Amino acid sequence: MLQNFKAISLSYKKAPLDIRELIALDENSCRQFIQTLKSFIQASDILVLSTCNRTEVYYNSDVDYSTEIVKLLGITKGINNITQYLDYFTILNEHNDAVQHLFEVSMGLESQVVGDMQITNQVKQSYQWAADNETAGPFLHRLMHTIFFTNKRVVQETAFRDGAASTSYAAIELIEELTADVVAEPKILVVGVGEIGADVCRHLKDKGYQHVTITNRTLAKAQVLADECGMDVLPFENIVQGLKEADVIISSVARETPFFTKEMIQRLNVLTFKFFIDLSVPRSVEAEVEAVPGVLVYNIDTIQNKASAALQQRINSVPKVRAIIEESIEQFNDWSKEMMVSPTINKLKNALETIRQEEMARYMKKLGPKEAKLIDNITKSMMQKVIKLPVLQLKAACKRGEAETLIDLLNDLFDLEKQEIDAN
Repeated sequence: MLQNFKAISLSYKKAPLDIRELIALDENSCRQFIQTLKSFIQASDILVLSTCNRTEVYYNSDVDYSTEIVKLLGITKGINNITQYLDYFTILNEHNDAVQHLFEVSMGLESQVVGDMQITNQVKQSYQWAADNETAGPFLHRLMHTIFFTNKRVVQETAFRDGAASTSYAAIELIEELTADVVAEPKILVVGVGEIGADVCRHLKDKGYQHVTITNRTLAKAQVLADECGMDVLPFENIVQGLKEADVIISSVARETPFFTKEMIQRLNVLTFKFFIDLSVPRSVEAEVEAVPGVLVYNIDTIQNKASAALQQRINSVPKVRAIIEESIEQFNDWSKEMMVSPTINKLKNALETIRQEEMARYMKKLGPKEAKLIDNITKSMMQKVIKLPVLQLKAACKRGEAETLIDLLNDLFDLEKQEIDAN
């Protein structure tokens, strides 16, 4: 049978930030959720992807488990009556649609900032979690490696990955826009040094910002990044002082509830404008913080695609990217279809080998070692030539979508089902 790949997706396209942050999964939750799915649904090749813009599950099954997956997601997140959010999810129950979607997500075509390079590493990480939890079978392994090879082609053959048009770079452009008429050399505090936080610091360095301070719960991680970028480090316990001095606070803190609350910011006694740029999902800056006079908050959904040359270059490359994806999917589908005929090919080879061995056994006692070896080589060569045409015909039938008819014919001609039972 052919594969039945499916997907369920909650993304920024249908779900606002407050819904996405409610359902977002961190690494531990993703790993736990994979195990939950593995235990409770009859599916193979399970992949769980969760980023600031999306939470998605891909799986292989004849059954539509979308409702069950949402309910299990609610259990993992401790959300009662999570089915009330079902309308925010996109359900892809057609195999080709799910494969196409995963390709487009992995390439960055579905990212909020088109071509965002961070998504590739996030997909690789999700694949690693699937492999670690033994939910990646031959189909998913082949699919993911095809996707990674496609990404290499996109990098080498198009301008889609050129420039710095990413979520983190969009945050830098937002800083430039916000501070242009307010402060000439803004003091910037970066809170959290995960992948996005680290990218922000590197972009700040490239842009020549001089007054950047990094803070993180794990001081050693902040120090490594600060040494790389030539920035200052602030011990996390001194963050209040850092907040008082900063004009811009960029937060990418990973936690379930907001770290920066209205009460905390009120105690700062803000005298000048402070800009909070929250790149976290769930949000790390409480929405009510903006009620504090002089404080403005921008979350992940407010970081719009900037009309930069790099972004426009990427947009211009989209047709070429889609063409490469189409080629890759066609090649992958050919392989996927051939998987269906592989068992029949093996049965046919085994049936012919059984006949060869039986006939060889009838004459081996009458032959010397040299004659026996010669006959063995001749009969093997004959068998390979006999099987060559049926194998080629089976593979060609796959591409025409006619493999099942030929499989039935070969089963009847060589009684392959009986041969397999006798062999076992």
